[in-house]
Amino acid sequence: MFRLALKNILFYKGRSITTFALTFISAMLFIVYVSMMDGSHKSMLENTLKIYTGAIEIYHKDYRDIGGNEYLIKDVTSITNKLTQIQGVKAYTARYETYGLLSTKESSAASMIAGIEPEQERVISSLATALREGEFLSNESQNCLYGGAGLIEKLKLQLGDEVAFVGAASDNSFAADIFKVCGIFKTGSFEFDLSSSFVSRNYFDKLMMAQNKASYITIKVDDLENVDAINEQIVAVLNDVELESLTWKTLMKTMVEAMEVDSIFGYISLSLFLVVIFFVIMIYGFINVSTRIKEFGVLRCIGFSNAHIFSLLFYEIFILSSLALLLAAPIAGYICYYYSVHPIVIEGIADMYKDYGIVSDEIPFNFDILTLSWNLALIYLLNFLSILYPYFYINSFKPIEATKHV
Repeated sequence: MFRLALKNILFYKGRSITTFALTFISAMLFIVYVSMMDGSHKSMLENTLKIYTGAIEIYHKDYRDIGGNEYLIKDVTSITNKLTQIQGVKAYTARYETYGLLSTKESSAASMIAGIEPEQERVISSLATALREGEFLSNESQNCLYGGAGLIEKLKLQLGDEVAFVGAASDNSFAADIFKVCGIFKTGSFEFDLSSSFVSRNYFDKLMMAQNKASYITIKVDDLENVDAINEQIVAVLNDVELESLTWKTLMKTMVEAMEVDSIFGYISLSLFLVVIFFVIMIYGFINVSTRIKEFGVLRCIGFSNAHIFSLLFYEIFILSSLALLLAAPIAGYICYYYSVHPIVIEGIADMYKDYGIVSDEIPFNFDILTLSWNLALIYLLNFLSILYPYFYINSFKPIEATKHV
């Protein structure tokens, strides 16, 4: 049956070439499109996490809902010592965040002011690499303020200028100081750059009376794919009902939902494309079968059963699909791999879509063998389904009737 199918493919060259081309093109476009869509989502997530948010963050249970100094983490050292025991945790840091008023002679602005551990932040976030002017903080920095470009512009400040700070310390007492602008950063996240500033914890803790306290502890993991398993280990090691450990899926729920919606619309668009390809292949196969009614009638008269006819059609589409996909898979795979290593760069796209969390002009692809495999399997399935209607159409003719078909 396989040899007969191969002979039919060679005999009906037009139909074979068209089916081959449609399968090849649809497989190529499907794989590349899915790779680009998944790569864009992964890049958006990684870039956002890299700016400031951690893959996992540990809070006092009421801090995120209620807030306030009553719900700070009180014993940071004991928690961080436990984190060193967990496999998969790449780095961690404790941050103390507060909100206060920054003022100059001409203007003022509310700002989130965070006490950070500069050396740890170099590993966990992109704050250091986002430097545009001046210098990043160090553990020895005193009253140095590292401010977002939008905030510094709003306050009409320059490097070396002084700005007054007024806020509340961790014990709810009054806190005030004069900071000196030592560095300006720009992450590309408009809202973050407009409202954030940082001070070294060694200095800020004394001002805010926040030694061994933290608003939360942020954690960087080796692999985002394993974040749930790592978080389960953290919860087990902490074993504290007053603490909660949250992954980026909860911390960035809005972005996760946006990516899911975008994926749904992307797959809907792609599904419409695949449906069109499916019907084109099926209709073309139906036309081809319609011209071969007499041939199938003769085959059935000499002893071919319905199962034999189905096997013949199956082998024909199997050979054509296999050849097309064997050619498409390495080409599409190479394209996905190449652009995962060397992302496409579209200048200005980050500024255009900055409100949607896009902080890079790069559009990377995602190279994943599993994704590649199920994409190919789906094309295979659609091609096999395309022979069902032609098969039932053939069987609607009786053998003698089919031999007389013109």
